[in-house]
Amino acid sequence: MLVLDLLIVGATLVTGTRGDEIIHDGHLAIEGNRIVSIGRREDIPDGTDAARMLEIPGRLVTAGYVNVHTHAVLSLMRGIAVDMGFAPAYTRGVPHGHDVNEDEAVALARLGALEALSFGSTTMVDSWVHAHATLPAMAELGLRVWSCTRFHDVDFTRVHEGVWVHDPRIGDACIASTIDLLKAHHGGAGGRTNVMLAPHAPDTCSEELLRKVAHLSAETGLNVWTHLSQSRIENDLILKRSGCTPTQLLKRAGLLNDKLIAAHCIFLSEEDIPLIADSGMTVAHVPKGNATGGAMAPTPSLREAGARIALATDNLTQDMTEVMRWALAVARLQTGKVSTEWQPEDVYEMATAAGARALGQEGRIGALAVDALADLVVFDMRKPHLTPLLDPLGTLVHDGCGRDVEHVFVDGRQVVGGGEALLVNAAAIRAEAQAAAEAIWERTAAAHHASLGNRDQV
Repeated sequence: MLVLDLLIVGATLVTGTRGDEIIHDGHLAIEGNRIVSIGRREDIPDGTDAARMLEIPGRLVTAGYVNVHTHAVLSLMRGIAVDMGFAPAYTRGVPHGHDVNEDEAVALARLGALEALSFGSTTMVDSWVHAHATLPAMAELGLRVWSCTRFHDVDFTRVHEGVWVHDPRIGDACIASTIDLLKAHHGGAGGRTNVMLAPHAPDTCSEELLRKVAHLSAETGLNVWTHLSQSRIENDLILKRSGCTPTQLLKRAGLLNDKLIAAHCIFLSEEDIPLIADSGMTVAHVPKGNATGGAMAPTPSLREAGARIALATDNLTQDMTEVMRWALAVARLQTGKVSTEWQPEDVYEMATAAGARALGQEGRIGALAVDALADLVVFDMRKPHLTPLLDPLGTLVHDGCGRDVEHVFVDGRQVVGGGEALLVNAAAIRAEAQAAAEAIWERTAAAHHASLGNRDQV
């Protein structure tokens, strides 16, 4: 007799396995933290018994999303920064990392994690400030989190003024804090908390610091997370400083390899694209965030060259279902057509298995398969905007959203039920994040007005 912890029956399953991607009226069996059986209802092994059974027709079950680039704390910019033109670190009059204290970072990180989990992300790759506190706080919601305090040796208190001054002591302190983070949290929470190396961007890290990061990655085997060619400012600075493109600089520093996850990759040269493809690195594609800022990464050219692409929300939103739709639209805008190369199954793979592959977790997360970890999402498709349901995956990509998530399981444990987080007090998280954001913005506004007054006096 097969004794299960959970048996899901009657839903449509998106396995993520080409050729057998959609299973109607299926079953999915979980024992402990792993999937032990998947198939049609009639394929349930004889003699199967389950401690809990979910009979859920009208639902779609997918692998949990793997969001490979986000800043959960930057939910504090919601509704504001998107209309200011560029990333907060480069913008005057908005809160910067050094303006946020540890308690505020935790409150806002938990809000970002709550949104991500409620919208179907089971794995997040996150970086900003106070990671030693935000990493375990986010994991308390039940997520898998890869995190790190951002590496830099630029003085970030001056970047928004257009001043780049590098100090090796800042970079060394970042490395030391990450080594402490590694000792405290890597492989923690039953394997759900993990550490990576996060050099912020080529323009905010000296070439010396980038080489140190490459050495540390080779020494520890850790992934490296960064921004790459996210702005013309970055490209111009690197050309002036190092005489090359940011992509070429990362190659020179020893970082352009299969451990690298680089976000945006918007302003690439023709020479950069084959370098990226040949390196095995992963492009963290942020289609919505880039498009709302008036830019698009050249994903059709990257994909044609053989580059690995995974999807990410960056900041302000955590809806990976919406991001899939934007990824499809952005590619089709660039190619000027609907083609077999850019279909719903392609962007779904980018939102799930491609992210798992980038993290070295292929076969463990990112797909519904026997022996994979039981990280899965249940979408309620019994809604007007999802009816008629004729092509389940196409309907999810083109018409679904994070609010359609009904249940989420991570490591076999249910962490969202009926659309609500089960392990935390969501109302308290929202209230604490609201108070933190208001306090931060109030301080920032006062400081900005004071600086303008001082400038007028001069």
